[in-house]
Amino acid sequence: MRRCVLLLAVSCACVASAFAQSSGKIRELEKERLALQKQITESETLLLSAKKDIGSQLGNLALVTSQIEERRSYIQAIEADIKALGERIEATQSQLEGLGKELDNRKKNYAASLRYMQFNNRSATDKLLFVLSAKSFNQMYRRLRYVQEYAEYQRIQGKEIKRKQGQIMQQRQELEKARQAKTGLLRQNEAEKRKLEEQEQQEKNILGNLKKRQSALQKEIARQRKQAEQLNAQIDRLVEVEIEKARKRAEDEAKKEAVAGRSQPDASQEGSTSIEPYRISKSDRMLSGDFEKNKGLLPVPITGPYLIVGHYGQYNVKGLKNVQLDNKGIDIQGKEGAMARAVFDGEVSAVFQYNGLTGILIRHGNYISVYCNLSSAAVSKGDKVSTNDIIGEVYSGGGQPVLHFQLRKETAKLNPEYWLGK
Repeated sequence: MRRCVLLLAVSCACVASAFAQSSGKIRELEKERLALQKQITESETLLLSAKKDIGSQLGNLALVTSQIEERRSYIQAIEADIKALGERIEATQSQLEGLGKELDNRKKNYAASLRYMQFNNRSATDKLLFVLSAKSFNQMYRRLRYVQEYAEYQRIQGKEIKRKQGQIMQQRQELEKARQAKTGLLRQNEAEKRKLEEQEQQEKNILGNLKKRQSALQKEIARQRKQAEQLNAQIDRLVEVEIEKARKRAEDEAKKEAVAGRSQPDASQEGSTSIEPYRISKSDRMLSGDFEKNKGLLPVPITGPYLIVGHYGQYNVKGLKNVQLDNKGIDIQGKEGAMARAVFDGEVSAVFQYNGLTGILIRHGNYISVYCNLSSAAVSKGDKVSTNDIIGEVYSGGGQPVLHFQLRKETAKLNPEYWLGK
């Protein structure tokens, strides 16, 4: 009898655990989907330029292609949510069937026990006679225990029946919610697929226009590549200057520590006259460590809705032959009036000009963040900045503002997308 009660409790605990795990997974998927939904809604507000020149058309192509990638990710998130809800519905239906069978068995057992007690022990006197008619004291004790345990068993059975009924009602409500959510997501998925088809057609139209103007396209790509090379050469020179400054700071710090060590000799260091060649100072090392801990969590360096329209590294432009881009950072399109903001605490190490635009370097220990294509700067060389501080306005030039953002660790170029949060 006790074993039955124990098995029932274990069964209920297993059902509750499975239900909690399923709910947790769905909540996590929903959170990811809602974040993607917010981003895609915001990026849709980035209006396309109506200009027909090659440069604008390339910008339009980059924007539409990025929006297509974003929408595909969103559709995948919806489908993952639908799948999880489908699994939840199946599991809940199975649990309901199991709970229904258990409830039926409990009711039958409870009814049988009531009939048994009514037939064999109609009153408290009958129960007493049943106990006192025992042939020995041991038998009397066992009968007394039997009567007590049977009464307790009936009480527990009645309680479990009520609990099972409550569980079934709750599961049915959850099942209905899951079905409604799945139906809503299926409709949303179909709507997103229609939007995706429209964007893919838009992409084809832009590609068709560009292919007709192949000669002008190649000239525009060559012009952009030359500008990028000049900009990167200027950034490389500024970064080298910063590295040399950091080395000198570390060298001066090491010399001071060595002098302090000689004025207060340590027996363990006696006989040692060499200075450890630090590449960066202690404060720089601490800031670098803090920066590294935030990999994947740094804020996007532009205010308002945004879309990454140029990715890091070398890649061919989809749909266009012999059109290869080589990006040392990423290009982030924002809305008119978008501002550039610092991705982490640091010090402005350079504010420079190129092609009539402004660029800013911020040092974070031995990491350097670079912000280009600004119409103006809100900071000066030597200023201390904190995470999310506004450092300048992104240039739009009558179109959409596009921030060029780079990330370096000394001379090594890093992929900023790995470092920015979503």
